[in-house]
Amino acid sequence: MGQRTVLVMTHPGRESAARGARLVAERLTAAGVAVRTLESELSCPGTDEVPVSPEAAEGTELVFVLGGDGTLLRAAELSRPAQVPLIGANLGHVGFLAEAEPDGLAQLVDRIVARQYLVEERMTIDVTVRGNGSVAATTWALNEATVEKAARERMIEVVIEIDGRPLSRWGCDGVVCSTPTGSTAYAFSAGGPVVWPEVEALLMVPISAHALFAPPMVVSPRSVLAVELIVAAETSGAVLWCDGRRKVELAPGARVEVRRGALPVLLARLEEPGAPGGRFTDRLVAKFGLPVAGWRGRAQEDAGVHA
Repeated sequence: MGQRTVLVMTHPGRESAARGARLVAERLTAAGVAVRTLESELSCPGTDEVPVSPEAAEGTELVFVLGGDGTLLRAAELSRPAQVPLIGANLGHVGFLAEAEPDGLAQLVDRIVARQYLVEERMTIDVTVRGNGSVAATTWALNEATVEKAARERMIEVVIEIDGRPLSRWGCDGVVCSTPTGSTAYAFSAGGPVVWPEVEALLMVPISAHALFAPPMVVSPRSVLAVELIVAAETSGAVLWCDGRRKVELAPGARVEVRRGALPVLLARLEEPGAPGGRFTDRLVAKFGLPVAGWRGRAQEDAGVHA
């Protein structure tokens, strides 16, 4: 077997993240794992600094990310084309995609060194922008693609389409097209449902729609969603945001198509094999601080029966 290599990425400009990244790099290096870092992001003795490019993660075993979900989404831009798993340590707020908190960094590194992790696929979406009969832009997202108004004072007018058929016309602030992973992000804030990550589906969630029929919708992962901008002088301009990172200006009459992504994002998880839905339930409770006092559970009920 060849040399094991891990790309370590961190939140630029945050000293606590840089300290944590140096600790991770030193611990990995001491265990015989080569460490790669990005130029201008982290300088650490004994590591290989590489330019920020689509090839940065090529040939690595993992991309180790220190920061919040925004940093992990940035890291996904490098890990996805290389099909290398991401693993995150949360130094942000919610950190829903992260696998450990700051006080668990050393243990997380030890588990990686011992190869005690599983890899799961997370569905992505591919996004195509069309205008004047041609493709204006193509991009992708792990969480969501959002068509939204460019100016605060005016809404946008859209017609939404599912699988080549028109469904409804909305005057709204925007439309979120989301993956199950993104159901706890922008789609959740817009009133969409929480979808467990092992469910394969696409979500469409309107933002402040002025319409009688404007529910959040869950459709087949094989479906194609489309949002068409109505050409009208009284409405504002619109933009497309993917994961809050990649922006495309939308011309009047533009059409945005969303379909299942050709490439997934790979996430490394520490959990042992078992019921994935239960693990996600525990994550929801922990990240959102949900009240569960009073829960007895089946095991305790069974114990009461046999007592």
